[in-house]
Amino acid sequence: MLVTSALITGLGLGSMYGLLALGFHVTYAVSATVNFAQGSAMMLGAVFAYTFAIRLGLPFSVAAFISLSLCAAYGALVEILAVRPFARRGSNAWLMATVALGIVADNTVLFTFGKEPRGFQWTQGGFDVAGIHVSYLQAMIPVTGLFLAGVLNFYTKNTRTGKAMLAVVQNPEAARLMGINVPVAICAAYALSAVLAGVAGMLIAPLFNVNADMGTVFGLKAFAVAILGGISSAWGVMLAGLLFGVTEGMITALLGSTYTQILTFALVIVALALKPDGLFGTAGVKKV
Repeated sequence: MLVTSALITGLGLGSMYGLLALGFHVTYAVSATVNFAQGSAMMLGAVFAYTFAIRLGLPFSVAAFISLSLCAAYGALVEILAVRPFARRGSNAWLMATVALGIVADNTVLFTFGKEPRGFQWTQGGFDVAGIHVSYLQAMIPVTGLFLAGVLNFYTKNTRTGKAMLAVVQNPEAARLMGINVPVAICAAYALSAVLAGVAGMLIAPLFNVNADMGTVFGLKAFAVAILGGISSAWGVMLAGLLFGVTEGMITALLGSTYTQILTFALVIVALALKPDGLFGTAGVKKV
C-alpha cells in the first residue's frame, strides 16, 4: 500500500515536472534558448487563478482562462525584455536576464500577494484504487500532462504552423524568406511555454497551496527533467518527468525525505553520464 501511494503521488509530481519541462522544450525547439523564469510562470498561474476565483469570486473556468491569458502575456514579456535584446546580438546574457526577471516576478508577488501559503481547493471528490483513495485532481494531473505532450508533438510535426516554428531555429534566414515572422514565432513559443507552466501551477495548487516561492524548486527540477528526457523531444521530457516524479516518490516513501534530493539528483547525474543527450533524446548532427 505504501508503494502504491508513492506511485500515485509520484505520477502527479512527475506530471508537473513534465509540464514545466515541456515549456523548456518549446522555447528550445523554436529559438535554442530556454526560459529560466519558467518556475515564476507556474507560480503566477496559481496566484492569478486564486485571485480571480477566490478573492473576486469568478467561476473557476473564467478565472483559469484569464489566468492563462496573463501567463501568456508574461511569457511574451520575458522574450521581449530578457531574451530578444541579447539573442539578437549573439550574447548568452539572456540566461541571467530570464533568471533576474523571474526573481522580480517572485518578489513582486511576495509584496502584493503576501508570503503566507493559501489553500486553493477548486475540485473535490475521488475514487479508490487498491484500497487507497485517489482524488480526481491526482488522476487529472498525469492525464492532462500526457494529453498536452501529445497535442504539442502532433502540432509541431503535422501542422504547417508547427513545422514553421521548428524551421525558425534551423535556419532563421530561410524561414524569413518563406514568409515566417521569426520574432513573432519565438515570442509565441515563450507565451506557450508560460501557459504550460500556468496549467501546472493551477493543477498543483490544491496539493501544495499557493505562495510566492512555490515555483522555485519546481522550476529547477523541471529543467533537470528537460535535460534528462532530451530537451528536443516533447514525449521525452514528459516521460522523464513521470520517471523523475515516481523515483522521487519511491525514495521518499521507502527511505525518507532526507535522502530524496540527494539520491534523485545523483541518479540524474548517472543517467546523463551514460546518455549525455538524455534518455529519449538524439545526438545532434553538426556540419564541419
